[in-house]
Order: sequence, then C-alpha cells, then structure tokens
Amino acid sequence: MNTRANIETNSAPYKAMLHLEMSLQSSTLTPIQKELIKTRASQINQCAFCLDMHTKDALKYGETPQRLFLLNAWRETDLFSEEEKVILAMTEEITLIHQQGLSDKTYQEAMQFFNEDQIKSIIMAIITINMWNRIAISTHLQIGK
Repeated sequence: MNTRANIETNSAPYKAMLHLEMSLQSSTLTPIQKELIKTRASQINQCAFCLDMHTKDALKYGETPQRLFLLNAWRETDLFSEEEKVILAMTEEITLIHQQGLSDKTYQEAMQFFNEDQIKSIIMAIITINMWNRIAISTHLQIGK
C-alpha cells in the first residue's frame, strides 16, 4: 500500500489538531482511560496505524495484554470496571454516530460515574481519535516496526 499526501506537520490545520490533542492531556481522565478510548475507536475504524500506536502506549501505561486482547468483546467479560464500560459504550456510540449517536441511556449511565467536565473530556477524546483515524486511513500511514 502506497502512502498518500503527507499532512504537513507545520500546517495550520495540523497544529490546531495537535493543540486539541494536547489540551486533552490536562483532563482528569487517566492514561488508561484515554488509551481505551483510542484503541477501541481505532478497532472500530480499522486503523492499523493508530492501533499499533495506542496498544503500545496502553501497555506502557500499565494496561494488560489480556484486556487489550479482549477489548473488542468488552461486554462479554468482567475485566473492565463499570466506569470503563461506560467509556467504551460512549466510544462505540460516538464513533458509530450514523447508527444513533450517543444514546440517552449511555449518557445517563455516564452521569452516574463522571462529572460534566469529565463527560466533556470523554466526548472530546473520542472525537479527537476519530479525527486522527481518518487522517491515518486516508493517507495510508504505515505502522512503525
């Protein structure tokens, strides 16, 4: 697969995207929560580049291989906390927005575990990884070896 146009790292749009990504660093979400969002959205979008990057990052932050192996079947296991399950449900519903978007049921569940600022951070983290997935897939970014 040939790579395509390189999104210029010095361009204004790229810098704006990077600023959005960096602004999420100050959220109260844990590194593991952020990597679960990034990995699950990247699985749904079938983005090899981002999956490679974020599974490695998740392991670096202390995520277990078993949980990563079972992430796409998170509903079928008790390896994930209730808070993580809500985050994963939000990730799926927002990533697959054409199906229904973020449902009232999932939003209400999120309110049981997270405050408004945390919910905003979760939503923005999901939107941001979906944006990166679309760039990586559209430009045929190749995984690092």
